[in-house]
Formats: sequence, structure tokens, C-alpha cells
Amino acid sequence: MATIKEVARRAHVSVGTVSNVLSGAVPVSARLKERVLQIIRELDYHPNHVARSLKIRQTKMLGMVVSDITNAFFPQVVRGAEDAAWKHSYMLITFNSDDQLEREKQVLSALRTRRVDGILLVAASTDGDLSHIQGTIDAGIPVVCIDRAIASLPVDCLSVDNVAGARKGVEHLIACGHRRIGILTGPLTLQVARDRLEGYRQALSAAGIPYNEMFVRNGGFRAETGYSASLALLRDARPTAVFTSNAMMVLGLMRAINELDLRCPEDVGIASFDDPVFSQSLRPELTCVAQPAYELGFRGAEMLIQRLREPDTARVRLLRDVG
Repeated sequence: MATIKEVARRAHVSVGTVSNVLSGAVPVSARLKERVLQIIRELDYHPNHVARSLKIRQTKMLGMVVSDITNAFFPQVVRGAEDAAWKHSYMLITFNSDDQLEREKQVLSALRTRRVDGILLVAASTDGDLSHIQGTIDAGIPVVCIDRAIASLPVDCLSVDNVAGARKGVEHLIACGHRRIGILTGPLTLQVARDRLEGYRQALSAAGIPYNEMFVRNGGFRAETGYSASLALLRDARPTAVFTSNAMMVLGLMRAINELDLRCPEDVGIASFDDPVFSQSLRPELTCVAQPAYELGFRGAEMLIQRLREPDTARVRLLRDVG
């Protein structure tokens, strides 16, 4: 097995120069860097990052936990985070909590054991027992929350203005002439779901439309639960339009519409939070409140890396408009 000393000898440089090429910590001329990398490829040299991390107390690894990797929104978030991590010479490892709090606790424990430098988190819950997140922070591992802000913990948070975004979506349906408007919410244990419901309520109030609990159903942010919630909503309340609080529930809603032999938009109009990849394939095209998924991931990772470099800076809770 090749060693760093052998790489240095073959490249006619010092061991320190090889280390600088590998870490990127100190600039090395392009010509010299390419010579060292060529020798590394020829010898199939792989540095012992575990030993190095014990020495410098850094692994150059970031962990990321998302709530539902099957949701088309989150792969774009992961892609953005991975690109930002790669830009700064970090590796990103991703886990799926499946929106299960116990699974999230196990994942954070595993990431702490593996000594990741920091964690990007789409929290399974933003209420209740968050001691596992606080414990991670207390252990010296910074956490940046993406999409789902946690107001009760000292963490950086990056999300869109969910109240304003939902309000825009419902206002569009009102502008189309609808007054019997239903909503499929996410789990109301999540602040993001409560905020989108609040945006719905604000849009109705501004238009002089009474809020009616009959038109509100918890679709769980998932296609299957969105389907069952849609069936109940369309059978019991029969709204003329439905606003879904994320794109996955659109799939469930459309399945229910077809099963009930209804037509869209003639019988049921639809608007959605999130801009799913399939929206442009629908006829008519789905009206969406688009989130900058890639940007959320990219800026979240950059925020985390900045936190690692400057741990004592003020916490950031960044909300931005959606289009």
C-alpha cells in the first residue's frame, strides 16, 4: 500500500507539499499540484482520513438529514448542499428520517459517533422533545435547519416565508373566482405546516371568505395520506378548488379527483406550494408557489461551513420571498 512519503519521493516534493495538495489548506501552483496528483493516481494512494481527523479534530465531513427523500423537493435541496460542500472540500453524507422522531434521534447519534463536523437538518418535528438536537449542539457540532425552522433552539435556520407563499397561492384561486377553497395541510406539529395554513386563512380573510374547518384536511405532506384526505374532502365538503401545502399531496389529490370522476380544472381547481418536476407535464399546467430548493441546500451548506469557521458569529434566521 502506497504511503504519503512514497508519493512525495516520486513527485520530488516534500511530504508537506503532498499534504497541502490533498487538503487544499495552502495554495500550490497548478503545475506542481498536477504532478503530485498524477503520482497519487499512478500509485492509487488513499490517505488515512480517520487518522488525520483524530489529529486535527476535523473530518471534512458534513451530515445531512432530510425528512422524506421520496419528496421531489428534497433531492434538489441535497444537490445544492452537496455542490456547496464539494466547493469547500467537504464530503456530504445524507440520511432519511422518514419524518420519524426516533429515527432522527438515531441518525443524529450515528453522525455524532462518526465525528461529522456539522449537520444540515430538515427536522422531523419542530415541537416537543428536541433534546437530541440540543445535545448535538452541546457536543460542539453546529446544526443548520433547512426548510423547517426551530424557534426554540439556538440554531441557524434557512427557509422561505411560508405564510406569504401560501397566501399567494390561495389568492390565485380566489382571483380565478373560487370561494369554496379547501386546503391539504401537513402535520400541524410542524411550524411550516401551521404557517402555510395561516397563509390560507389570511387570504380567505382578506377576500371576505369565512374560514370553515370542513375545508381543512391534514394530508401529511405525502401522496398516500394526501389521497385519503382528498377523498374525504371532496366527498364531504366538495370545494371548487384545493390548495395543497406541498407538491407530493398533489399526486394524491389528482388520484382522488380521477377516482371520483371529476375534472380539473372544470370541477376542481388546484394550486400547490412547491414546484414539482411533473407540473409542466400536466394539462392545464399546475399553478405552483415555487421554492428555491437548490438554493436552500447550497446556502444552507455555506452557512454551516461559515459557522464552522466562525463559531461565535450571530445566529441567522433567514426567511425570503417565494415566487
